[in-house]
Amino acid sequence: MQFLRTIFWVVLAVAGVVFAFNNWTPVTIRLWSGIVLDTRLPVLLLAVFLIGLVPPLILHRATRWTLKRRLDAAQRSLDETRAPLPFDPAISAPPIQS
Repeated sequence: MQFLRTIFWVVLAVAGVVFAFNNWTPVTIRLWSGIVLDTRLPVLLLAVFLIGLVPPLILHRATRWTLKRRLDAAQRSLDETRAPLPFDPAISAPPIQS
């Protein structure tokens, strides 16, 4: 399985390099206040991809962290509830009837 995963990532990386090589053209971007940015198309696409990926990734990690903390707290509470009480023979022994 690890071999297939490695092959997948290698093929994806090679496809990315081929795409970047074939599309290495300058792109002019007009920003606010007359600012002009000259960059290459693959760099622009990578930047846009990361801008779209990072906020949901951060939200996912924060949600996972919060849920893991809540689950750990619930597990600790359940473990404390299930913990056996210390044995006390005076309390647990039935009364002796004569």
